[in-house]
Amino acid sequence: MTVLKMVSYDARVLFKLNFKDTVHYKSISAFLSGTIFSLLGWPISLIVILQVFLTFSFLTVHAHPIGELKSPQSFIVSPSGEYYFIANANGEPGKRDNNGFISKLDIEGKPIDLHFINGGTRGTLLHSPNGLAIVGKTLYVSDLDTVRGFDIHTGKTNISLSFSQFHVTELTDIIADGAGQLYVLDTKGNTIYRIDTTQDHIVSLYLQDDKLASPRGLAIHPKSGRLIIVSLDDGTVLEVTQDRSINELISNSFFTGRFRNLSGVDFDQYGNMYLSDITAGKIWRVQPNDKMQVIAEFLISPSTVKIDRKKHMILVPYLYANGAEMNGLEQPVNAQSNRKNKKRTLSDYGLGMMGGDTPRK
Repeated sequence: MTVLKMVSYDARVLFKLNFKDTVHYKSISAFLSGTIFSLLGWPISLIVILQVFLTFSFLTVHAHPIGELKSPQSFIVSPSGEYYFIANANGEPGKRDNNGFISKLDIEGKPIDLHFINGGTRGTLLHSPNGLAIVGKTLYVSDLDTVRGFDIHTGKTNISLSFSQFHVTELTDIIADGAGQLYVLDTKGNTIYRIDTTQDHIVSLYLQDDKLASPRGLAIHPKSGRLIIVSLDDGTVLEVTQDRSINELISNSFFTGRFRNLSGVDFDQYGNMYLSDITAGKIWRVQPNDKMQVIAEFLISPSTVKIDRKKHMILVPYLYANGAEMNGLEQPVNAQSNRKNKKRTLSDYGLGMMGGDTPRK
């Protein structure tokens, strides 16, 4: 797989070249504007334009596209930061065809094994993997009416939890709260289920309410610990309190409507909230002071958004473009008072590992 490293202060347009079983990416705007880029293994092939997206209007130092995926639905980092995992439906999402797979990437986002967990091989059952969450050494995957658990090191199945008794057809996002509890969404049923991993994985109905309006994305607020949910139908952002009541954090009425179909939500270490809109093709950032900004648009089907808080990176899979991308996020100027008057370095964008952190005098 070709890895593109570039420095850009303006918008990018990425074209995907698809031939046989290899995928390469080339930055067209980088070529036109003289942006620095490195592209190895350029093939002689007709250009098939499959993905065009204008990326991150804030300063982005590094873009790492990931190809050779198949209908990726989610993209997460392990709590240790050592690995990344991408869930691939491998076809139209929602089909019971046992050909879904999970890709495993290393600490730099390079593939270790694109088919680390592969439905239909070595006795593995995996149809249409959607949400991903990690507790301990287990990677939990929502897969239609089942939550499956796999060893993060070996990929072997170690647990399978059926939700058939709840008449669920398709579970979507799943999140771990850091205390042994998992929460998983049933989008069509307007329902949240809870799995207690500390008590033999007991499954219980946590909340069912039409106000959830097809909940699609799920996160744990880093300060309050409350569940934050985004609605696919209404485009609203909701909060579930400890007594399981629902508060509307961001409305989406006729007069204030900004969103079409929200599909994902997460937070960075500074309390900024990020939202993905799968049909509008946008990524929004909502600051703690409620200021909202579109930081990426013209994206092709961003199926969700997750944040690597340790490296301050944004992770976005593109469902119908068969790719995903990692990008460094800009650190707030006033995040640390002792950095307020200092020059920014690559570490301010989650990219200290690239070197060059010492600012010039």
